[in-house]
Amino acid sequence: MNTAGVFEAVKKNGDKYYRASLTSRNKHISLGSYDTEELAGRAYSYARSLIKSTKTIDDYDEGCGLDFEKYVVLVNFRDNRVYIRNPIYLQKHFFFYYLDREHVFKFDFEDLFYYSEHKISRRGNHLFVADYGMQVNLHSRYGIKKHAVLNRDYRFINNDRYDYRYENIEIINRYHGVRKRTYKTGRVIYKVVILINGNYTVGSYPSEEMAAIAYNKAVDVVKRVYPEKTYEQNYVDTLSPSVYADMYTGIEISEKITSLVKATSPST
Repeated sequence: MNTAGVFEAVKKNGDKYYRASLTSRNKHISLGSYDTEELAGRAYSYARSLIKSTKTIDDYDEGCGLDFEKYVVLVNFRDNRVYIRNPIYLQKHFFFYYLDREHVFKFDFEDLFYYSEHKISRRGNHLFVADYGMQVNLHSRYGIKKHAVLNRDYRFINNDRYDYRYENIEIINRYHGVRKRTYKTGRVIYKVVILINGNYTVGSYPSEEMAAIAYNKAVDVVKRVYPEKTYEQNYVDTLSPSVYADMYTGIEISEKITSLVKATSPST
């Protein structure tokens, strides 16, 4: 084989394929696998020219022989002199992660190590990373609950839903079933709703913690009647166990919910 940067390999079934790789600044960079020597050679040639060019990520051409992710890796390596295997491009105070050409995320530098090692995937509207064999929802890393609704429970301050820098994410409702309400007077209350057979209002409370506990209390009541129902309760880590217990005992919830248990209790 005479094509520079190309190496022949054999699949388990005996079929041949070709790997292309590039060495630059003493770094060996894999460019991918190809069905023919010609395709692998074209990828190698283009990668060499890209390293010496001033092309930007926006200049990507699908006919260049490299896939888009590898193109981003090479441009970042050329411009920032750092090899990162995932499609990341470094900026001064943050970095871009290219899920594809149309979907570009922004992250803080403190997340660089994580996303250098963990690849973002997308299935429908769900974003996740593979972490120790598990699919971890991307939102959970930023305190966004899996039940959360955009612009109700959380929002992106600059309205860019791909900007995951911490300063751009505002968590409005941290707890299950809790909805923050702000009146024109500036007064804030926390309304609690639980889904039984339709939505039931549990009550309104002056603090987020009280509302979270009220939801948990409602869950306990409902499960006595409908043990087959599954609810994820709130973990209130700002309160000691004794304070939590006192608040749980003292919090009142809607009579409509407590009456569910009364209606199913044996008469005395």
